[in-house]
This record gives sequence, structure tokens and C-alpha cells, in this order.
Amino acid sequence: MTDFLKIALRFIPPYKHLLALNFLFNLLSALFAVFSVALMVPMLEIILMQDSEVYALMPWAMDFSSLKNNLYYYITLLKSQYGPGWSLLFVGVFLVFGTFLKVAAAYLASYTSVGIRNGVVRDLRQLIYDKIIRLPMGFFSEERKGDIIARSTGDVQEVENSIMSSLDMFLKNPVLILVFLTTMLIFSYQLTIFVLVILPFAGFIIGKVGKSLKKSSMLGQNKMGDILGVLEETLSGLRIIKAFNAENRMNTRFDGEINSYRLIMNKLMRRRDLAHPMSEFLGTIVIVLVVWFGGTLILNAESGLQPAAFLAYIGIFYQVINPAKAFSHALFSIQKGLAAYERIERILDAEITIKEVENPLEIKTLDHSIEYKNVTFAYGERDVLKNVSIHIPKGKTIALVGQSGSGKSTFVDLLPRFYDIQGGEILIDGIDIRQFKIHDLRGLMGNVNQEAILFNDTIYNNIIFGVDSATPEQVEAAAKIANAHQFIMETSHGYDTVIGDRGGKLSGGQRQRLSIARAVLKNPPILILDEATSALDTESELLVQQALENLMANRTSIVIAHRLSTVRNADLICVFHEGEIVETGTHSELIQHDGIYRKLHSLQIRES
Repeated sequence: MTDFLKIALRFIPPYKHLLALNFLFNLLSALFAVFSVALMVPMLEIILMQDSEVYALMPWAMDFSSLKNNLYYYITLLKSQYGPGWSLLFVGVFLVFGTFLKVAAAYLASYTSVGIRNGVVRDLRQLIYDKIIRLPMGFFSEERKGDIIARSTGDVQEVENSIMSSLDMFLKNPVLILVFLTTMLIFSYQLTIFVLVILPFAGFIIGKVGKSLKKSSMLGQNKMGDILGVLEETLSGLRIIKAFNAENRMNTRFDGEINSYRLIMNKLMRRRDLAHPMSEFLGTIVIVLVVWFGGTLILNAESGLQPAAFLAYIGIFYQVINPAKAFSHALFSIQKGLAAYERIERILDAEITIKEVENPLEIKTLDHSIEYKNVTFAYGERDVLKNVSIHIPKGKTIALVGQSGSGKSTFVDLLPRFYDIQGGEILIDGIDIRQFKIHDLRGLMGNVNQEAILFNDTIYNNIIFGVDSATPEQVEAAAKIANAHQFIMETSHGYDTVIGDRGGKLSGGQRQRLSIARAVLKNPPILILDEATSALDTESELLVQQALENLMANRTSIVIAHRLSTVRNADLICVFHEGEIVETGTHSELIQHDGIYRKLHSLQIRES
């Protein structure tokens, strides 16, 4: 229950006006229900029992005896004028009217709870997406994408189905139960105390089953994350799966996951379905005991409980049974939903390690230089960069070469603060980059990666991605610089052509030229090229290389390259080896040096 209250306190405050209306309508619904049932007692007593008639009117006062006397007087008057038969019809009409008021108030209560429920779910989805956008890259290297998708979709759906669907019960049932129990105390405090003694035993049994449900539900949600992980890997690696005839292998793996999920959900749903029959069985036991104890009170003249009042008491007690059963069912659902919310919380409560300082500095352009000074970085316990230092003057092109895993990509990822260094400093114009606004810092840079990252949208929207305002003329000019305009115009709808998931409708060279056009339009002072031509054929590489040369003109560029032929004209080449810069110089200087660079160059010449 404390976990449910924590969720409520976190998400419901923006909807407190709806919460107040919901409480009001639920209270009115309960009062109308009690009023219509309780008022039938004097009617039935007078209509069916002669000795209950009252013929004298007392002065009106705010006390129970005068109100009861005058109510009995008017009902007696009604009976004497119209007879018992018509009086019973009046009782029925009154009951119908009271029921109408009750259900109308109940509907209005549900109407307001829908706004709370859907608003909270909307806020939860928005919070998750906002947090995913803001989390550092390191978080996603430790999590499976399929599991993150499962938490963002399936788990949120489970929270909606379990916790939010039970929200109405928690807003309504306590009010109903409180009003009904208060009325029951007025009718017979002895009988109500007896009820309150035996009810906790039923609640204890239901609670024990509900706790075991939460554990099973957590296992089910984790397993669904594994299933979505396999699906995500299958869709991403479908070409390899088919190429290696690994369909049966993947089928076996997926079949194992879904069978494990089936067994978990069988156990979970069987326990959940136990909630209704268990509560109904326990409710029947309670009713039998109440009728037995109430009968003994009626037979005991000193108790003061009359048969008509006992009938009304039973009627009100039945009104308690439904919300009590719904309450127990809600407890089962909430235990399931809490397990899903705990998984969501791992995202919501994940630490954002890339933080801004108080009063960060603004930066709009690069004036002088970029400098890495004794930079050290590690993924966990594994050192990736060790005491790296380099000075990059404005307008120069710096090339990074070396074996895979030597630290080149990590080197460039530190500049826009995708990760934060553990030692040393990275300076722009002599100021540590951690002093700048993250938005401004990343605004200085344009990225063109080995794998062109595009979105399932139009060519036009992919080019203007991240640029707040751009005219069609500027987009076309950027495409021409990137050698992309011609192939764009040859597509079915030109710039309005939708390129498919990850740009799947385009060739590798076309995708890369679109990513270059996107960087051209952003017009950044700092350009980062991460093996932008390594995956292309010769013709595409030539077109992309020309586009890159157009893009790099008069910019500070950091280029990662495996093909050394693409960095011959770099102002400075840095050779990485096991996280350290072991050689620096121009192409000709490094060839003469007869070190690692010359060895790499010789190997590539031999392979070509």
C-alpha cells in the first residue's frame, strides 16, 4: 500500500481538482444509497405494522427523536389517505428516485476519475521518454534496448491496466465503506463491532495471496523484456540470420523465451483469478455469521434491534460487500502493476551523470582552439584513454588513426560530453567544456558517422533535423553541397519522399550524403567525422569524399579513418595505440618516422 501511495503522491497532485470532485460525487453517491435504504425502515414499519403509526407532530429540532417522530407522522398520514397499497407504490417510486441520484453521482465520480487516470498515464509516458532522452550514453551500453522498450510500452500498459484501473476503486470504495459502516454503527453498534472483528481475517488471507502475485508479476515483466530483446535483435540482424541459415537457432531461442513466459503467466493469472472466488467465498461466510449474530440480537429484547431495522442493516451491509470485494480485487491488480512500476522506476530514478554546473557559460562559436590535456577515461574498470593530450587549432583538420579499440571513437565522444572524463581536462578556447551549457556545447558540433543515422520520415525532415528554422532554399543548397540534390530529385516525391526505417529505401552512399547535408545545414564550427566513408563502394566513396571536402572547408575537423588514403591532407595525424597517442605528424612525416603509421600504411597498400 505504501508503494501505491508513493505513486499517487508523485503523479496525482496536478489533478487535485478532479480528485476533490471525485470525492464529492462518491460521498453523494454513498449518502443517496444510505438515505434510500434507511428511509425504507419507517415506511415498512408503518405500512406493515400498526403499532408504529404516529398521529402527533412534534416541534422540529436537530435531534434524532424529533426527526424520527415527524417522519413517522407524515408516512402515517400518507397511509391513512391513500391506503397501504398506494403507500407501497410511493415507497417504490422513492426508491427509484434515490437510486437515480445514487447512480448519477456514481457516474460523475467515474467521469472525473477517467481524467485522473488518463492524465497520470500520459504524464508517466512523457516522463519516461524525457528521461530516456536525457540519460547519458553509458546507461544504454549497460541495458538491452528490448528491455527498455518493454519498460516504456508493456510495463506502462500494465501500470495503466492494473494501478490506474484500480484508482477509481481506491477513490470510491473507502468513501462508500466509511459511510456505510457509519450508518451500520447507528443501526446497531454491537452487530457492526462483530463485523469489524471478523472482516480483518478475510483481508489478511487476501493480502497474503496478493504479495505472492507481485513477485510472479516481476518475473513476467522481466521475461517480456527478454522477449522484446530477442525481437529487436532479430529485426536488426535479419540479414545475418538469413545469410548464416540461423533461422532454426533463433526460433529455438525465441521458443524458449516465450515458453518460459507462458509458464510464468499461467502461475500469475491463476493466482489473480483466485481473487474473485476467494473474496466471494469469504464474503458468504461473513454474511452467514452476521445473519446469525443479528438474529440473536433481535431475539434479545434488550439489544433494541427491530426486524425492520435489521432488514435495512442487511441491505446496507450488502452495499458494503461490493466495494469490499472490489477493494480486494484492486489489491491483486495493484500488486501486479507495482511490479511493472518498479521496472519503470529503474529508468525514472536512473542517475543523470552528465550534469551542468550552476550558472553555466554560454558558447556560440569556436574562437581559438580545442585542447585535450592529460585526459583519462575508462568504461568501468577498463581504461580506454590514458593521459591523452593534443592541441587542435581553429580551422585545422586532425585525423585519428589506429587499430579498432584503440580509443579513437571514445576520444571524439568526450568532446560533446556523451561521456565525462575521469581525469584531465578538455578545453575550448581555454575553458573546461564542463563549464558550458550542454546544449550550447553540442550546438558547436556536427557529426557524420560510419552508419548514417536517419529517421523514418521525409528527406526534407531528415535534413532539417535539429535545425529550428530553415527555408526550402537553404535545404536544397545544403543537399547540393553534399552531392545529394540529384538523387533526391530522382526519387518518387523529391524532398517529400519518406525514406523508410533507418533510411532503408536508400543506398549506403545516399544515406551518408543525406547525413552530410544535415551537417551542412547545421553549419557547425566543429566537425566530427567517424569513418564516414569506410562502408561505401568506390563510386559512392568518391561522391561522399567530395561532399566531405565541401563540408570541411574552413572548419575545425576531427576525422577518424581506417583508410589512410582519406587523411593524407590532414594538418595533423594522431596515431592511437591501446588508449594512448603514440605518434603525431603529417602523412609524410609519419611515413619517414618508420613507426606504427608506416606499418599500417604499408599493409593497406599491399591489400589494395
